[in-house]
Amino acid sequence: MAKTTRSRTTNRVNGSNAGEASSANLLSTELPPVSELSDEELVTAHLDGRMGAFQELFDRYHDRLVYFITRKTGDGDRAQDLVQEAFIRVTRHLHRFDTTKKFSTWVYTIASNLSKNELRNRSRSPLVLFQKLTSNWDNDHRPLQFEDSSMLPDDLYQKRHLRSLVEDTVQTLPEHHRLVFRLRELEGKSYEEIAEITGVNLGTVKSRLHRARNSFAQRIQHSLN
Repeated sequence: MAKTTRSRTTNRVNGSNAGEASSANLLSTELPPVSELSDEELVTAHLDGRMGAFQELFDRYHDRLVYFITRKTGDGDRAQDLVQEAFIRVTRHLHRFDTTKKFSTWVYTIASNLSKNELRNRSRSPLVLFQKLTSNWDNDHRPLQFEDSSMLPDDLYQKRHLRSLVEDTVQTLPEHHRLVFRLRELEGKSYEEIAEITGVNLGTVKSRLHRARNSFAQRIQHSLN
């Protein structure tokens, strides 16, 4: 009877030790937390199906990329959108990423290219072109210049489109505003010349031109947006 009890106790101890050994072995093979992995290891882990690996990459780079793109574009709200677009491209092409290279270099290159595209597209928008054209219209930069020989074909097309919008908008102005606006902004006449042509004094010319510019800007805004 004593032998049977000792045998059962020994078996329980042996079983307990075996369980502890098994648990120890299990612990020794556990994966490190994703926060301890390098960027490149996270890429591999994500492609192997490990939960949380891509989220860790996103969290590491999101704020840094927002700051980077904001510095390049000057638009924090747009930077948020472009960072989302950057990570969409990352997920789309991650399977082709060479993990012997640095992930940070790759993701910053994507962000930089998106920033350049944003600035290029923005510079070709009719609204921005118009703002550039009229930014000095209180000085002597006359008349408005819509084209020059150094423009790329796409820019030339956009400027010609803008010129057409300007002409159409000018036609909607009241006659006394339309005349001074055309003479000053499109033909480059001086205030004195406009006064002589219209038969009114300089003060009236400047007053009409001021109102004409405001009216013109309000009217063309709808077409530019």
